[in-house]
Amino acid sequence: MLRHLPGKLLGKLYVQVLIGVSAGILLGVLDPGLGADLKPLGDAFIKLIKMVFAPVIFATVVLGIARMENMKELGRVGARALIYFEVLSTFALLLGLIVVNLVQPGQGMNIDPAALDARAIASYTSAPKSAGFVDFMLNLIPVSVVDALAKNDILQILVFAVFFGVALSHIGPRAKPVVDFLDSFVHGIFAVVGMVMRLAPIAAFGAMAFTVGKYGFGSIASLAKLMGTMYITCLLFVSLVLGGIARLCGFSLWRFLVYIKDEIFTVLATSSSESVVPQLMRKLEHAGVSKPVVGLVVPSGLTFNPDGQCIYYTMAAIFIAQATNTPLTLTDQMVVLGVLLLSSKGSAGVTGSGFITLAATLASLGSIPVAGMVLLLGVDRFMSEARAITNTIGNAVGTLAIARWVGAVDRERLDAVLAGRAEPQNLETLYEEDDAAPAPPARDFPLRRTA
Repeated sequence: MLRHLPGKLLGKLYVQVLIGVSAGILLGVLDPGLGADLKPLGDAFIKLIKMVFAPVIFATVVLGIARMENMKELGRVGARALIYFEVLSTFALLLGLIVVNLVQPGQGMNIDPAALDARAIASYTSAPKSAGFVDFMLNLIPVSVVDALAKNDILQILVFAVFFGVALSHIGPRAKPVVDFLDSFVHGIFAVVGMVMRLAPIAAFGAMAFTVGKYGFGSIASLAKLMGTMYITCLLFVSLVLGGIARLCGFSLWRFLVYIKDEIFTVLATSSSESVVPQLMRKLEHAGVSKPVVGLVVPSGLTFNPDGQCIYYTMAAIFIAQATNTPLTLTDQMVVLGVLLLSSKGSAGVTGSGFITLAATLASLGSIPVAGMVLLLGVDRFMSEARAITNTIGNAVGTLAIARWVGAVDRERLDAVLAGRAEPQNLETLYEEDDAAPAPPARDFPLRRTA
């Protein structure tokens, strides 16, 4: 029996991804030039996932809403999701602010802001800044559904999908041909996701070889304290904040993390939480969360609940102030927190949104030198893994928490899946076989209130 263990382990996606990550790091150390040239392997994988990103979100949301019997529940889910997102992102911002003040990773660097070469961040600081609230709300309305799908604009796709799903629900039996078509379409798309996921180990190899080959471990030595503080803070957020939410919702965070380990290791390799959205949605549905909640919460959480990003924003802003000997009072830091509460929500779909949002925040404050962002360039890629993993775990736990809040999760199914009694054994059973990943039972449609 034991002699078959290595073969079984090698068949697991997360083991293959770990091997790819290890091989990529080794190549990046031994041959940095070749490692840096392998960047297209990781980029190609993310593009393949984004290829099915819009169809998955659109069809999943439309199907979930079309099958709901009570449209009032849709607004109830959306309102509670927004409340949850705001509370959790505030916790993340506060935790980053507290830890960076306690550890003070920038203290003693004594860097003169005038001596910094701001040209290295010109492409970020000169990029279009996130719009105000009114412009942001207007931008939620797509010029056309084709334009939204072509641009992979998550929120615009979500808005149209909600309208279309509500319309199908209202017209009743006449919508059945469309619903049946979308149901078959979703199964086909997830079969494509299953095929793409087989390339994850190769993507992990290329992405890590590029990161280490391009930046090298030497680049993080001078900023190791900041990086260590960032990783520890993300770990504290996941274990304490998200762990507490999991306990309140009646499930084990550790078992849940084991269940989504393939997605976590894929995010570790690609530094992109978007790279696992279709797979994460499928797994949450398989675990007993109703499709309307999965379809609404997971995509919107990318924009409104970026927990890892929020931790990074406050830590990076205060770190720059410490490194450049910029004095900040408690009131100044509260102003930073207040501005980030707003600015961290409006940068979805913008290339380099993390740097752009941080630059816009520092520029609006005027007290922290924007040129200090140059200090973060060398280690930003290494910190992005912590941000992306925290975003992914936060989004997944948030979806389960909101589903529990509105009574849209099959508890027996969830317990069985997390205990390993119903967990899919391979890619085919998760993405292709209908019987292996059944939808939550009909009693979850409509969503029901909890006591």
